[in-house]
Amino acid sequence: MAIDALVKPLLRLPLFQGLKPLQLTEIVRQAGRIIYKPGDILIHEGQVGDSAIIIVTGEAFRVESESDGMPADTIIEGSMIAELAMLVETVHSATIVARTPIRALKISREDMHAQMAEDRQLAQYMMNIITERLRSLVSEINAIDGVLAALTDTGTKGRDIAAPWASAVPPQGVSVSVH
Repeated sequence: MAIDALVKPLLRLPLFQGLKPLQLTEIVRQAGRIIYKPGDILIHEGQVGDSAIIIVTGEAFRVESESDGMPADTIIEGSMIAELAMLVETVHSATIVARTPIRALKISREDMHAQMAEDRQLAQYMMNIITERLRSLVSEINAIDGVLAALTDTGTKGRDIAAPWASAVPPQGVSVSVH
């Protein structure tokens, strides 16, 4: 496949949209090219990831661990799997399986770190992206905390907050003794 055809999927991914063409080309040059057959596992839930995978052609699906291997979400051409694994050590939260033949790029953490060491602008760009995502995550957590605090405040009015368990009724058949 020509290098331009391999760069094209990166251009559609938000993570790479602010990079220069030369930076994208270098990422693609360093990336491994992988072909998966239908039924091949791209990543395993619970395993430590060391690479991101970009589906150049083909389709995969996410397997829900509670569903005995039944397909859940479809992952289409142009998608990136395990994005964070190319930057930091992470544990995969899902198993991804090829539904059709897949041509993919595999961007390893080792290669990405080496490229960021050589290209400080790339390193700064990735740091800015991660920082912004962390800020967004903190905002979401703060919003959830606010909702939980509001629920707690309305749920504890008129009760002894120092001992909220005192008014709890144990489930039927469970005895509680205080020593």
